[in-house]
Formats: sequence, structure tokens, C-alpha cells
Amino acid sequence: MKKVFNYIVTDANLRCSIVNLISLIESGNQQPKFVEKFCDLLFRVYADNKLFEDALGVFDYMERSGLKIDERSCIAFLLALKRCDHIEMCFKFFQKMVDANVEITVYSISIMIDGLCKRGDVAMARDLMDQMVVKGIKPNLYTYNTLLNGFVKRKDAVGVNEMLSLMQRDQVAYNVVTYTLLIDWYGNSGKMVEVEKMFDEMRERGVEADVHVYTTVISWNCKLGNMRRAFTLFDDLTERGIVPNSHIYGAMFDGVCKAGQVEAAEMLLKDMQRQGLDVNEVIFNTLMNGYCKKGMIDEALKVMAIMEKKGFEAGPFAYNTIASGLCKVKRYNEAKKWLFTMMERGLALNTVNFSTLIDICCKEGNLEEAKWLFEDMKMKGVKPNSFTYNTLIHGYSKKGNIKQAYRLKCKMEEMGMTPDVYTYTSLIHGERVFGKLDEAMILFNEMIEKGFIPNAVTYTTLITGLSKEGRSDEAFRLYDEMIASGLTPDDKLCASLVGSLHTAKS
Repeated sequence: MKKVFNYIVTDANLRCSIVNLISLIESGNQQPKFVEKFCDLLFRVYADNKLFEDALGVFDYMERSGLKIDERSCIAFLLALKRCDHIEMCFKFFQKMVDANVEITVYSISIMIDGLCKRGDVAMARDLMDQMVVKGIKPNLYTYNTLLNGFVKRKDAVGVNEMLSLMQRDQVAYNVVTYTLLIDWYGNSGKMVEVEKMFDEMRERGVEADVHVYTTVISWNCKLGNMRRAFTLFDDLTERGIVPNSHIYGAMFDGVCKAGQVEAAEMLLKDMQRQGLDVNEVIFNTLMNGYCKKGMIDEALKVMAIMEKKGFEAGPFAYNTIASGLCKVKRYNEAKKWLFTMMERGLALNTVNFSTLIDICCKEGNLEEAKWLFEDMKMKGVKPNSFTYNTLIHGYSKKGNIKQAYRLKCKMEEMGMTPDVYTYTSLIHGERVFGKLDEAMILFNEMIEKGFIPNAVTYTTLITGLSKEGRSDEAFRLYDEMIASGLTPDDKLCASLVGSLHTAKS
């Protein structure tokens, strides 16, 4: 019967209105039970074929006729609406279910809670769960996991802890989904001890870790640079017969490349190809970035060539990676050519590309071109970021145009960006180079008051300046601060301090 209905509702030549279909049954003086089953099946078929208005027509007829409406069919309709992202229609239909006195169970309410969480209305979803409890409907594991996921995505610690307390109260045991969510939650909070605790606990309780759990744990270890642990987990999952997916390989590639371990990245690439997994654009870009950070530009260019042969078009990120790599080895002209080639290929420069070009111009001392690029990016609707402003502030400070550097700092603040340690260090350097040490010290104290932690360059700039002027007491005070904060001074700085004692005596 279901196959026949499918043909009728999907074939344009056979389709007829709901009224005609139902009148065929009514005219035959069929038993109410038969009409009920007939309508229920028709309702499900319309839902399966995404003919939602027709399905609602059947529902309305059943309600008017006093026919019993099966909640399972309503759940199938709700799921079909949700799959098609018709969330508003979902809510309206759920209300129709309530008005028609359809039996409401934890399953239909959980679908609604999931829909609310997906559109960001987690508080409303939480209220719905409370209403469900008042009506004597007990939340199940799916309900709790859905709300837990909503609170995790919102970074709502109160909500997460509340869900865990309720699960403990109702003696709802965690499943693999719960553990995956909690591992991600603790990873986001930087609590790797808790991540490992959750991972161990799930195995102790006999909950089998799947590829998603391993992906989450490995990803967080890679992000925090714990590559030894990441490789241990990687070996563990392969020993358990779980095939690593492209997300795991992507995380591992990112981790080893950030750590400068390009040889390990090459091994992972071979292993990935052995598994029959396609290398995606993200992995190609990550590998290029790893080579560029090591100054291995030729290897990075080979990767780009392979990437393009495989049908991936090199985008702004790839071009910027090569350009940044060339900058590292001071091949500025080649770096600029790469970015201009990108423009010739019809790719628009983004904020990072423009900032890299501005940085190259500043390093070359060509502030006029840097200024032109800065104005050009704004004209093209590309918004400068804090790196763009810091690059220009550093360039102008180095050239002695401290007024323009301060103007850029003010503009940066007007645009809603907060000057950081790099901004202050550049300005301090500019003031120090041109002998205005008191102004440099005012800036230093201002950055401390604003909660910024000076870096080695900040301390070195000020200590060197104070030493040259024979202000050895201040220089040594800053030196002690530098050591106390865990920064290591270089030999030149130590020699500068010794020299300050001679300058002070003379």
C-alpha cells in the first residue's frame, strides 16, 4: 500500500487532491479504523516526500474527524521538517499536536529541544524541558545531550554544570556522545587534565571510544603542542582497528608543522595515502606552511604544484604562506611578486595579503608604498586588522615619524581595536631611538597599567637606551624585572649593562 501511495503522490499524472483521495474512502462506507490507518499512512507518505502542506491537510482532516493521530507519525513529520531546516514549521506543528491532544512523549519534545538549540534558543529549550518534567515526562539521554551540546557551544559553564548535576540526580549514564561533548568542553577551557580524566573514565565504564572521541582528544593535544601524547593516541586508535579520518590527519599535520617537525608531516602524508584518504586543500596548505616556517621554500613550492595538479586552486592563504616564507628568508621582491601574481590570476587580496605587502614595504623602508597600499585596501572595502596597524606603527616609529605612529594608534582605537604589547613596543622603540627615554618610560608604565606583559624586545629596547644614557639604576631594575618574568636576556644586553656602569662613572 505504501508503494502505491508513493506512486500516487509523486507522479504528476496520478496526483490528486487530499479531498479526492479521502472522499474515495468515505464513499465506500469504510470502518473508522480503516480510514484512520489509511490517513495515517497517507500522512507519513506525504512527510517522506517532503509534501508538507499536503501532510498538514491530512492531519487537519484527522483532527476534524475525531480520528486517532499516532504520535510516531507526528515524530516522523517533525524529523522530516527538521531535516529540511523548517524549524518554525516544526514549532507550529508541535503546537497543533498539543491542541489536537496527540500523546506527547519525550521523543517529540526532544526533537523540539534540539530544534531550539540549533537556532540558538538554548534558554527556551531549557524551559521546554522543565515543562516536560512538570507534565511527568522524564528527559532521556538524548534530551540531556542535546541541551549539553547547546550549553557547550555557548560556552555556558553554569548550563553545562546544571545538566551534569541533573544527569547525576536522574542516574542517567553518559554515552560516547556525552563524553565527546565533555572532552571538547574541557579542551576549550584548556583543562587537559580533565580531558584525559574523561577519556580514561569512559574506557573504565566500558564506553567504547569511537573515531569522534579520538578526533577531539587528538585535536586538543595538537592545538596545545602535546605532540607526543597525540602520537600515542594516534597509535592507540589504529591498534584498536579504528581508521583515522581526514580530521585526525589534519589536526596531526597542524600540530607537527607548528612544532617545525616537517619530517613527521611527510611520514603522516605517506600514511594517509596508504589508507586511501584524499589529501585535501587544508592539509596541503598546512604542509606548505610547515615548510615555509622552516625556510624550505622550494619544498613548499613543490607542494603547491602537486596541489594544483590535483585540481585544487591555490587561494589567498596559499599565496600568503609562500610570500611570508619568502619574507622570512628576506627575499622581499619575490614575496611581492607572488602576491601580485595572485592578483593577476583574478584573486582579490584579503586583509592578511594586504598586511603582508605592507609589512614587506615597511621592511624595505618604503613607507610611501606602504601608505598607498593601506589606503588602497580601505578603498576596496578590505578592513585593516591590528596586525596591519602594528606593522605601520612599527614602520613609522623606526623611521622616526613618531607623530604618524601615534596617529595610527589613535585610529586603531577609534576602529575598536585595542593596542597590544607590539603596538607599545614599537612606540617605545621609536621614542628610544630618538633619545626620548622619558616618553618611552611613560609608555612602558602605561602598558603595564593596562595589563600588558612586556616581552623580551620591550625590555631590551628600554634597557639598551637607559644603559647608553648612563641610567644604570633604572636599567638594572628593568633587567631584574625581565629575569623575574622568565625572559632570557642576550649577550648584547648584558654587555650594554656593563657599559652603563662605565658611562655612569664618567
